[in-house]
Amino acid sequence: MIFDGPLIIGAGLAGLSAALAAADAGAKVLVLSPTALGDGCASAWAQGGMAVALAEDDTSDLHSEDTIIAGAGLCDPEAVRVLTEEGGAAVVRLLALGAPFDRDADGKLIQSLEAAHSRPRVARVGGDGAGAAIMAAVIATVRTHPDITVWEHARARRLLQDNTGRVCGAIVDRQGELIDVLTPATILATGGIGGLYAVTTTPTAMKGQGLGLAALAGAVIADAEFMQFHPTAMDLPGRSALDPAPLATEALRGEGATLIDRKGRAFMQDYDPRGDLAPRDVVSRAVADQIARGKGAFLDARTAIGARFPAEFPAVFKACMAAGLDPRTTPIPVAPAAHYHMGGIATDLDGRTSLVGLYAAGECASTGVHGANRLASNSLLEAAVFGARAGRAAADETASQGPILPAAPAPDLPEDALWSLRLAMSRDAGVLRSEAGLRRLLSEIASMEDRYGQTPELVAARLTAEGAFSRRESVGAHARADYPDRAMARRRFITVGSTRAPALMAAE
Repeated sequence: MIFDGPLIIGAGLAGLSAALAAADAGAKVLVLSPTALGDGCASAWAQGGMAVALAEDDTSDLHSEDTIIAGAGLCDPEAVRVLTEEGGAAVVRLLALGAPFDRDADGKLIQSLEAAHSRPRVARVGGDGAGAAIMAAVIATVRTHPDITVWEHARARRLLQDNTGRVCGAIVDRQGELIDVLTPATILATGGIGGLYAVTTTPTAMKGQGLGLAALAGAVIADAEFMQFHPTAMDLPGRSALDPAPLATEALRGEGATLIDRKGRAFMQDYDPRGDLAPRDVVSRAVADQIARGKGAFLDARTAIGARFPAEFPAVFKACMAAGLDPRTTPIPVAPAAHYHMGGIATDLDGRTSLVGLYAAGECASTGVHGANRLASNSLLEAAVFGARAGRAAADETASQGPILPAAPAPDLPEDALWSLRLAMSRDAGVLRSEAGLRRLLSEIASMEDRYGQTPELVAARLTAEGAFSRRESVGAHARADYPDRAMARRRFITVGSTRAPALMAAE
């Protein structure tokens, strides 16, 4: 099939923002969604909201400063500037589409404080329902747009390339039928790698497929080891049967909720002077340490939220009550869980990757915005801002490919092997890492590749583990028990192609 416009692989906020921007620029757009629109994408699950400097005492410079501090010095300052300066326009666009952000009696957006923000700047919807509400508004617009075609229950199985290496589309599995879709521009917006971990807050379908497909095509990959762990996944009764783990939004701590041990003692001041509002990497390690020492970790919102739970944090309240725990009267047991991938396919500010014709946006991309640790509620903003930029750039691509190289769909990883991989990733590439554990993990991944081939999931897992093994310092979300110092932290860029051993391309 020849399609004269961008092919967008993925239908979260980044992919649909790209689709709308490309269509508004005059392009025809084809979007692949592996599920029904809105199902199984991390954007729809986002609880906190969208961080944007709109208040009178806030500025984009302050937002940038907070982002860079949280990113542990590895953020790209220019990418952060774009994010914070264009954030307001992104929110205005979403408002125009009908996104129902919370407002006060005067009609102004209500903005909340979250960890590591110096100002209340997180625009929310219904307390903890921002992602679902924003996605509902965007999906309604996409479904009625005359220039956007959506294939639901369709996924990419391999990127297609010509004899120069240019990406010319993808092999698409559409409800069991394989179709070679040829297109002048391809945008990967497939989400992160949370589904590669046994304990995750993200949709388990997010298994690094886009990252793996891009790496197999030879794209440059950045900082794959930087996986953020949310400190307050709810460790509820019967949670072992819950996959993914329900999340207690960081906005609860912004409203005054406190992390305590099983004796009721608040412990975050022992780890960081910023206490409960320290950056996520700090809080995740503190929570993990408390649990490892047998002291337990609980989020106490009885006084800070109390009776307001059902109205202001309905998703958290519903999850707790379903497990037989009333958060109005009982602290919520919590534990760290894989939450957001800061690494990914290296891009410029318009989503271009190192391969001509290939773009990436959202969590599968690495724009440099997040550095080593994402600032809370910057992810939806990044998806909207950089998704739109990628869409506009891709709309300008024209087909000029040479002969298409023959290609076969990438192999699939069986479910039992995937579960073994998830257990191994949580064990050895989790909150605290070591050389011995990472060697063990890489050996297990190599054995799986020998048996099942280079599936996108295994490639993404190997990139994460190899990056963690090679980065012999602790910085941001990457913590090495055997290398606790942060000295010489810098970004890393590698290519993989069809070989197992990544090659270090550049570092800065």
